[in-house]
Amino acid sequence: MKALLNSLTEAELLLVHETKSAQLAALDEDGLVELHTRIRRARNKYMKSYRREASAKVAEYGGRGKARPKNTRNAQKAEVFEDALARVSRHLAVAARRTAAELKAQRLAAAKAQRNEAPPKAVRRPASAPVKPQRKQRPPASAPAMRKRHAGTKAVGARRQAKRDSK
Repeated sequence: MKALLNSLTEAELLLVHETKSAQLAALDEDGLVELHTRIRRARNKYMKSYRREASAKVAEYGGRGKARPKNTRNAQKAEVFEDALARVSRHLAVAARRTAAELKAQRLAAAKAQRNEAPPKAVRRPASAPVKPQRKQRPPASAPAMRKRHAGTKAVGARRQAKRDSK
């Protein structure tokens, strides 16, 4: 790993050193997002380069297994940046959770401050006349109108059944 770090360019080495715990602890969430983006770009650069060279060498060597050992430098650089990206991602997740908790506490405090502490006062309705039932009472089943309605319902049912039976 140390030999691989020594093979990095100066800018890449500085980028990897920015992912040490002491430097990450000093960054706020926005700084972590910016660092995360830079490291992800570097990782993607070497992953892309590794894949392109590997696919070009497959035809030359006759297979992926034989071509892989010839393309290790880009793969190792991509691995270094992948590890760095994982470290930054962990710190970024912690910072994001902390910020979310702070924002939630602020929102709850603001809502609590606006809340009315006194219970609502009861509003009395003015006294009114007794409530009348909305529906009139049904006439008794023996009333002529009810007997006529029952007879009509029975006749409709009988006609429907006769229609089914005639088929």
